[in-house]
Amino acid sequence: MYIEFYGLKELPFALTPDPRYLYFTPSHTEVMANLHYGIESGRGLIVVTGEVGTGKTTLLRWMMQRLDRTVMVAYIFNPRLSVAEFYQYLATLFNIGAWENKSDLLIELGRVLESRHNRGLRTVLVVDEGHGLSTEVLEEIRLLCNFESDTAKHLQIVLTGQPELREVLNQPNLRQLKQRVALRCEITALPNVEETAQYIASRLKVAGAAKSDIFSPGAVDYIFRCAAGIPRNINNLCDNALLNGFASSAPVISRAMIEEVAATFDMLPRRTSDTPLVHNEPSRIFNSSARAELWAAGNGDSDLRSQVSDLRSGNGNGHAQDARATQDSLSLVSPSPEPEMKSNGYSRRTDPISINELGSAYSRSGNGRGNNGQSL
Repeated sequence: MYIEFYGLKELPFALTPDPRYLYFTPSHTEVMANLHYGIESGRGLIVVTGEVGTGKTTLLRWMMQRLDRTVMVAYIFNPRLSVAEFYQYLATLFNIGAWENKSDLLIELGRVLESRHNRGLRTVLVVDEGHGLSTEVLEEIRLLCNFESDTAKHLQIVLTGQPELREVLNQPNLRQLKQRVALRCEITALPNVEETAQYIASRLKVAGAAKSDIFSPGAVDYIFRCAAGIPRNINNLCDNALLNGFASSAPVISRAMIEEVAATFDMLPRRTSDTPLVHNEPSRIFNSSARAELWAAGNGDSDLRSQVSDLRSGNGNGHAQDARATQDSLSLVSPSPEPEMKSNGYSRRTDPISINELGSAYSRSGNGRGNNGQSL
C-alpha cells in the first residue's frame, strides 16, 4: 500500500466516521455549540441537517465520545424501524428489561428519566438518518418529548439527517413535531479551496505524514471543484489518487492524477460556458411614418396625426414644401426611415393597390381555383 511510500502511519482518507479526523469548519463549530448548549440546558429536541458526506455522523460520534460519563446516551443509526422495533431498540439501549407491551415500557422509561433528572443527570437520545424515519416513528419521537417536568425536559433528543429532513418536518401532519424543535442547525460543505487544502493537510497530519504538501496546489484546486467541498468526496478522490501515485512512484500528486480518478468515479466538474449570452435587439415591425402616427395617436396630437395621414396617402395638395416640412417635423419624434424592406428578393410596394389588381394576383396564385383547376 501507499502508507510507507508517503511516510504515513495509517490511511488518512478512509470513509469511516473516525472522530479523530473531524475537521472543524465554521459550520461544524456552530453545530457543536448548539448541541452543547441544547443538551446542557435541557432544551429538548435539536435538529441537525447536512448534505450527504458533510460529516454529520462523525460529528455525533465526536460529541458522544466527549460527553461526561454521567450522561446516558442512546444512539439509533438505522431508521428503517417499525414502531415496535423502535421501542424494543430503545428499551435495550436504556437497559429497561421487564416489559410486555408499549404501556409497560413507557411507564418504566418515565421512571428512569425522572430518577436521573432528579439526580441532575442528563439522558440523551441520538437518532441519525432521521430523514428515513417513518411518519409513525417520528410521531412517537414527538411523544417522547412529553417526558418533562414543569421546568425541564427529562429526555434530550438529537435528530439528524439530510436536507430532506427539513421537508419531512414541513409536512402538515408533522407540524406538532416541528413546533417542538428548540434548536436547528446545519452542517455545510467546505466553502473554498483554502478550506479544502487545510482539510487535506489536517487529515495527513493525523495520519502521521511528515509533510503536508503531498498534493500539489493544482491538485487541491481540482479536488475542490470535483468534490464541491463535500468531505466524503474529497476523501474518495485523495485515497485513490494516493494509490495511483504509489503505483506510478510519484512523490507529489498532480492535477492530472486527480483528473484521472475523477473521470473513473464520474466526479468531473460540470463544464460551464464563460461566454455571456448575446441578445440581439428585436427588429422593428413599423416603418418611421407608422411609428410617428402611433406616437401622435398616443399623445392625442390630432394635427400631427392629420399631417402623417396626408403624407402616407400622398394627399399633399401639391405643396411639396409643406410635405417636406411635415417630414422634417416627423424626424423630431421618429428615427430616420429604415432601408426599404424586401421579401423574397422583391421590393415591397408602398403605393396603394386596387381591388382589380388584388383579384388578379389572387387568381395567379392558384388559390382561387377549384379541385379541377377551374377558376372559381
